[in-house]
Amino acid sequence: MTGSEVSPSFRLVYVPGVMPDKWVRIWNERLPDVPLVLTQVPAGTAQGLLLGGDADAGLVRLPVDRTVLSAIPLYTEQTVVVVPKDHLVTAVDTVSPEDLADDIVLHPLDDVLAWESLPGRPALERPATTADAIELVAAGIGVLVVPLSLARLHHRKDLTHRPLEPAPGSSVALSWPEAATTDRVEDLIGIVRGRTVNSTRGRRQQPAQEKKPAQEKKRPERTARRQQPAGGSAGRGRRGGTGGTPKSPRRGKPRRGS
Repeated sequence: MTGSEVSPSFRLVYVPGVMPDKWVRIWNERLPDVPLVLTQVPAGTAQGLLLGGDADAGLVRLPVDRTVLSAIPLYTEQTVVVVPKDHLVTAVDTVSPEDLADDIVLHPLDDVLAWESLPGRPALERPATTADAIELVAAGIGVLVVPLSLARLHHRKDLTHRPLEPAPGSSVALSWPEAATTDRVEDLIGIVRGRTVNSTRGRRQQPAQEKKPAQEKKRPERTARRQQPAGGSAGRGRRGGTGGTPKSPRRGKPRRGS
């Protein structure tokens, strides 16, 4: 590669609340010549960016259209209710939907939870975003139910949260266009699944055969040493040796008496 050439980058989108730092670090270690371009996008737009070719893969929230997108579920988040620190439910470790019966439960337009029936009382209007809903909770207008990562993302000193059970969860997945499963996508799959660098399905490594020639050079030399008798063939004619020339028999015949 010449100095003017640039390695093609890999474009990864991720939704709010997802923290890809660990996977990014491993990618940079394994593929230092392939820049990883990260873009945070609203949860509702990630699928469209993948299908439109504006991203190679995404860390998204399920569900996605599995007829055109491949997806590997990674984990499912705990659902919590965000409340002011002086709210009554802060006295318990886990909140039930019945505990929120008298509260206004805000339902932002970018909500990522699949509710069959939202607990509590509905607000007159739906906030546009989760961030807007957090501001309303801080103002004492209602409470908000979100995945744990979003509660942490929008943390405020005057607010706290408690687990809500039972409640729908939000699953995070690695997704990409089914028709574009490239080698780089396979590299990322190996990283998020925790495969080692030497995994057969991880990033391809240089063949191990490169070391064989150096080993083969030593073999003939070792073989030649084994074929040569210990101590060599010289000097075996010494008395008491096993490899010298045998003694000649006595010459002539004994004389007979006359």
